[in-house]
Amino acid sequence: MQTPTSPPPASLRLGLVWLMAAAAGATVANLYYNQPLLGDIGRTLGGPAAAGGPGDPGGLGGLLGLVPTMTQVGYAAGMLLIVPLGDSHERRRLIVVMAVLTSVALAAAALAPGLPWLVAASFAVGITSVVPQLILPFAAQLAPDAQRGRVVGMVMSGLLIGILLSRTVAGLVGSHLGWRAVFWMAAALMLALGPVLRFVLPAQPPVSAMPYPELLRSLGRLARDEPVLRLHSVLGALTFGAFSAFWATLALYLQSLPAHHGPQTAGLFGLVGVAGAAAAPLVGRYADLRGDRRINALAIAVLLGSFGVLWALGAWLWGIALGVVLLDLGAQANQISNQARVYSLRPEARSRMNTIYMTTYFVGGAAGAWLGTAAWARWGWSGVCAAGGGMSLAALVVLWAGAARAGRGEGAAHGGG
Repeated sequence: MQTPTSPPPASLRLGLVWLMAAAAGATVANLYYNQPLLGDIGRTLGGPAAAGGPGDPGGLGGLLGLVPTMTQVGYAAGMLLIVPLGDSHERRRLIVVMAVLTSVALAAAALAPGLPWLVAASFAVGITSVVPQLILPFAAQLAPDAQRGRVVGMVMSGLLIGILLSRTVAGLVGSHLGWRAVFWMAAALMLALGPVLRFVLPAQPPVSAMPYPELLRSLGRLARDEPVLRLHSVLGALTFGAFSAFWATLALYLQSLPAHHGPQTAGLFGLVGVAGAAAAPLVGRYADLRGDRRINALAIAVLLGSFGVLWALGAWLWGIALGVVLLDLGAQANQISNQARVYSLRPEARSRMNTIYMTTYFVGGAAGAWLGTAAWARWGWSGVCAAGGGMSLAALVVLWAGAARAGRGEGAAHGGG
């Protein structure tokens, strides 16, 4: 049973859209602060051996690799267990509650006395940092149909810039004040964000009266009934896995170079990637006009090419910077195209559709982070590039298979008619 909702406005205030983009970016940043700090965290909590590296496939290095991995696993769990509530509860209230809980989890990370504690706190940070995945369907429901891709693209640009700048902020703050200060800063920001969202966001009544167990059961039905959702979820998982394989190991790789670059250098590469995030609104506008998958194919091809650049030119900082621009452009263009198609499927189930898509997406990210750190420990930078390139190539194969299957289905329908 669904509750009536008011029709979307003819236009959406630009200031409100950018506030949602800023909130999404500030919250998603919590998932990535740890990545440029891994070397410093390892030395503080586990000694030099915890930094890992080629020839250290297990032990403390393996435990350190669980910090970014469990953050992604926690985020996937939060999307699976919490985000569906956005269809049956007032979204604004849910967003505010999760912002406060995220602040508590970040404080726990700042207080970590050892790596096991930090791994557990990282999972808590992930599971509570689902505000962006509540804001995206919130924005999609507020936007008129003709502007939905553009609005989602603007919010996604904020989210993507938050992902990239999180590493820059963490690197700068961590270099001068230590890695614990980064988590304290993030906790204070989340605590301040809650009241702002409470008073600025409009109330958004629930679109479904389903009880929580039924909401969770409906996820399986939606996944079974929507082949477009399944295809784009797999594409998102594979490409974000490739993206995460790089970013989860960049700080360790930079530290292994002859210059022994620290977290500040790793963080500055986030600034380079902002150029790719700027393309998100443009991709969203294109998605409003076209429904094909050409953006996906081109974006994944760029992503695959980025790992070739990183492998061939990774010994130089300028080569890594070039690879980062291509990596972020490909991953982000693919993400916007995926989400524009997913949000157009069932307006009454946007939070649950987003749950299925983003849970799959971040499971892929967690797998990519784990695969990247494992490949780094065994084969070094070439292994990382092979892992990311392999996931990108798999995404192209999946896209080709999905297009071929859709073509056969259309041909059968015309033949039967």
